[in-house]
Amino acid sequence: MTVYHIVQFQFKALVPPDEDKAACQRVLDLETNCLHPASQKPYVKVLGGGKDNSLEGQQHGMTHAFILQFENEDDRRYHVEKDPAQLEFAASIRDILEEVQVIDFTPGVF
Repeated sequence: MTVYHIVQFQFKALVPPDEDKAACQRVLDLETNCLHPASQKPYVKVLGGGKDNSLEGQQHGMTHAFILQFENEDDRRYHVEKDPAQLEFAASIRDILEEVQVIDFTPGVF
């Protein structure tokens, strides 16, 4: 069953714009850099995101958002807990983030 993984970032105030842009590009690169352990093929079905441009003013400090789609819960779990590309990326941005929010959902499950 499809799982969506939504990640929101708030970069620290003193992070240069080129550094947060580079971090955002590394998020987007996960679509091809994350390989399934059995097939060695990309398993992130969809990945998109970017800088906030909402008109509603409900961002609560979050400045960037990304959504990833996985075919199933096992792929999502592998991504979050074991994928070397994802773990390396997460470690690379830890020091430049003020806040991170993550929410996952399965369509139609309320």
